[in-house]
Amino acid sequence: MKYTDGFTRLVPSLLTGAGIVASMMLLSYAAKSLPIGTAYGVWVGIWCGRCGGAGMVVLGEPATAARIFFVCLLLVAVVGLKVTSGH
Repeated sequence: MKYTDGFTRLVPSLLTGAGIVASMMLLSYAAKSLPIGTAYGVWVGIWCGRCGGAGMVVLGEPATAARIFFVCLLLVAVVGLKVTSGH
């Protein structure tokens, strides 16, 4: 969303919109086979981890050991939610 410049730039805005729609579609697909709490938790965790990683790699945010550790911890929690969902 940073590159949309407040949704005034066409291509980044279209890509952001398409990403949001695709994300919602994938969440609804996951909710068909998982409890909604698990599906939503996994969805949020994946996006947080992805945004944190992208911020460090693409946007030049600080990549400290603590940030990398907590992003990895978040991803471990996502896997744990999925594994223990009982499905």
